[in-house]
Amino acid sequence: MSGALLTRRAFHGATALGGSRRRRPGPYLLLGGLFWLVMSLAYWRVPMCCDFGQHAAVVERLKDNLLHPAHPMADLPGDGSAYYSPYAVVQGLFAKVTGLAGWEVVKLAGPLNLLVLLTGIGRFVRVLTPRPWAPVLALFAMVLLWGTRMAWWSGYLGLMSMTGNLGYPSTFAIGLTFWAWARAGTLTHRVGRSWWPYVGLGGLCGLILLVHPISSVAAVIGVVAFAASDRTVGRRVWPWTATAATAVAVAAIWPYYSVFSLVGDQSVDWIHRQLYTEMPQRFWLALLGLPALWLRFHRDRRDPLVLMFALDCLVVAYGWVSGHYTYGRILGLTLVPLQFALAIELAAPRTWGWRRGALAGAAALGACVGFFQIQAGAVVPRALDPVGFDQPPRWPGYGWAVGHMRKGDVVLTDGYRPTRSVPGYGANLVAPAWPDASLDEGVRNHRLAAVRSYLSPESTRAERAAIVRRYQVRWLLLSPDQRVPPEAVVAGWSPRTGEVLARVGRPTNTPLIG
Repeated sequence: MSGALLTRRAFHGATALGGSRRRRPGPYLLLGGLFWLVMSLAYWRVPMCCDFGQHAAVVERLKDNLLHPAHPMADLPGDGSAYYSPYAVVQGLFAKVTGLAGWEVVKLAGPLNLLVLLTGIGRFVRVLTPRPWAPVLALFAMVLLWGTRMAWWSGYLGLMSMTGNLGYPSTFAIGLTFWAWARAGTLTHRVGRSWWPYVGLGGLCGLILLVHPISSVAAVIGVVAFAASDRTVGRRVWPWTATAATAVAVAAIWPYYSVFSLVGDQSVDWIHRQLYTEMPQRFWLALLGLPALWLRFHRDRRDPLVLMFALDCLVVAYGWVSGHYTYGRILGLTLVPLQFALAIELAAPRTWGWRRGALAGAAALGACVGFFQIQAGAVVPRALDPVGFDQPPRWPGYGWAVGHMRKGDVVLTDGYRPTRSVPGYGANLVAPAWPDASLDEGVRNHRLAAVRSYLSPESTRAERAAIVRRYQVRWLLLSPDQRVPPEAVVAGWSPRTGEVLARVGRPTNTPLIG
């Protein structure tokens, strides 16, 4: 007995001192953690730009009224706006509890969204292969192998675009998409009779649909690809049907807007046409994954990555043929099968044949081209840049202007940057910058015409006064080449851009924007 105890104690002591059973962190945990830190810092150093103000405005409206938020950018009802997703409602609740501003909440969301994305990538790749370096290579392929022209769109997660997009709902939805694909891949190998895992997957797909509807198209395609790769799908058709039914049910019960009303909506198709006309320049480096994807097809005609890529391409082609160019937004996730197939192939243990060696050389060269041509400025600050890489956008701030305003004040401006930034501080525009399901497009166009009429050099004082009264305008935000009307009072100007803030109309009693 004492000998057995001594042996057991010796065994536990050896383990505690670093025996062979100690679990060491894998390469993805270490390098993925480093990537999270670097990209979080890179994201934090980029000021508010592009669509950031739109998402900050959504949080501001929910913070003011969680159950019945106003339109994100105008002093109008917001019923039916697709921006009011479960993700945004949680952000609004967080802002209400903490007292943080909308832009602060969106900034804080960036590192959290990146964590969801990185863990989703790791889980998804581990479903496809046990090779420990595959998730690392997949991550770097995903952020580098795009093209040699900037792809700065919500849902496009190259290094450069991440510096602006990490705080957006699209990034969170894509992170959930990887988790959904991983769960679908697990279910294809599952042995059991319970339907609850399929129902849970359906709930996750429904959540993705509500958070970012266009990304959900690619998410559902990936789940369908895994279901089609299930060789027992004929015997498990009803559990997969439960997945689809649950996703539809979750989307249908959301009270803020109807996601099904967006089907066939063409209001933003014109914006996305350039995704097709500039497709080769934006995405050609990802084609380095075609040989790896072909090898997977050769080994298994029902490989999920192959099916996913084929179905994505069909949807993208439909967008071009039909004129619904918004479907081009899934191109960012269409590249994933190419990038991940390449990563898995290159993560194979040595020794390699000449074909795999050539593929590795081409991939390394492509990653260098992508990094130095487009992506390097995301992580190399200007002060440390010996070459002069393209840097992320650095829009001017509008704190100098909103410091004069009160919450809910209406601003008349036609500037590209202020129309996308000022609402993020809690102000309203006469004419929203983007279409929204909660506002009839005819009404928005009429408001845009009113802005043009007011700013026209031919406008009369009476015409301008009528527009001020109709839309309760309190402020003008003018570019340097626009004249200040005689009845307006200049309140401030930007020494950086030369823009002028002028006061018109009657003051309000609501608190100043902080």
